[in-house]
Amino acid sequence: MLDMAFTSIFGTADSLVSSVSTSGFLVCCAASILLGMCAAGVYMFRHNYSKNFVVTLALLPLIVQMVITLVNGNLGAGIAVMGVFNLVRFRSIPGSAKDIGSVFLAMAIGLATGMGYLGLAVVFTLVVAVVNVVFVLTPFGKPREPGKTLRITVPEDLEYDGVFDGVLARYTSEYELTQVQTTNMGSLFQLEYALRMREPGREKALIDELRCLNGNLKISLGYVPQMRESL
Repeated sequence: MLDMAFTSIFGTADSLVSSVSTSGFLVCCAASILLGMCAAGVYMFRHNYSKNFVVTLALLPLIVQMVITLVNGNLGAGIAVMGVFNLVRFRSIPGSAKDIGSVFLAMAIGLATGMGYLGLAVVFTLVVAVVNVVFVLTPFGKPREPGKTLRITVPEDLEYDGVFDGVLARYTSEYELTQVQTTNMGSLFQLEYALRMREPGREKALIDELRCLNGNLKISLGYVPQMRESL
């Protein structure tokens, strides 16, 4: 009875879906679901996520599998599907690099299961999962000490040029004066430096020495705002 679901009501079709048995199709569906859950698990490992995206990621291989099963062997249908995908406009917030990579992983799994390469899909998913865990747990790709912004308030009568260079050279690997502006009705100057600490955890010692040079006026040190990760 279920075999009739794989027969087109329009008669013969170029797609190979008519040659797919019910048991084979259900096995591919089960593999897509399980491997989709694995892809979702790879995405969730040490990463912030939402339930909606994780569920969609787990279902994506099953959806792609159905599309590939229908167009497998049918050149005209394949071109039509490509045209439909080209018309899609994603109006949601742009995803991060890992979001996009996980979507491609789920699509690759669906492509493999849709063409019946279940073993290849399993091996591919395992390889990606292992490599992802290794990359996340090791220092691979870890950025160096993040850049920080230092703001030093000095009195207007202080010749600030070069006053703080000696202290900054000892505590930072690189620094640059990026901005000078007046504050407090012009009675004070605020210097802004972009710097990178030589050693983490030395911020207090740096500020203590700077306070001795700027008359114990306000000093702030914070991270530079990071841009959203994207491809």
